[in-house]
Amino acid sequence: MDNILVADVMTKNPITIKPDTNLLECAKKMVKKRVGSLILIDKKNLVGFISQRDILWALVKKSKKDLSTIKARDISPRKIVTITPFTKMKDALQKMKKLKYERLPVVHEKELVGMITAKDILSFHPEFYPELEEFSRIREEAKKLKRIKARRNDLREICEECGTPDILQRFNGMLICDSCRNSM
Repeated sequence: MDNILVADVMTKNPITIKPDTNLLECAKKMVKKRVGSLILIDKKNLVGFISQRDILWALVKKSKKDLSTIKARDISPRKIVTITPFTKMKDALQKMKKLKYERLPVVHEKELVGMITAKDILSFHPEFYPELEEFSRIREEAKKLKRIKARRNDLREICEECGTPDILQRFNGMLICDSCRNSM
């Protein structure tokens, strides 16, 4: 991890908008691009940053105004925390943890070159957080139980492994479908 730089992990082409874009258009773009934030740029220079949380804040606090009348620059924080592409990942993680930020714009010579997010870090090196794998397994088991409980009232039999209705067979003390039995 000492040799890994932000440039190795960052998203190189983050989703950007112009500062005068209204919040309704920002929200639409976030949904369409499936991102949690947008970077405001003017001629490749970083001028702002808004997240879903900022839009929600505007929706609640400025509820009398239509989102189409509020500009992105109006709700963007004045001070923007950035990081350079040559920062070591260890230092970037510490900065994100200290500030409690999930994402940071990456700037080189006053020009936006990318964005580093917690998701980027985890997808690059999930071993940084080994407990996430266990949480994933627990979440999957909880989903299976939920599916089984939801379908118990159904007259069809439910596979105890995958939770789908099917013709079941008893295998190792469980009622399971053919596909689950074949995969065991």
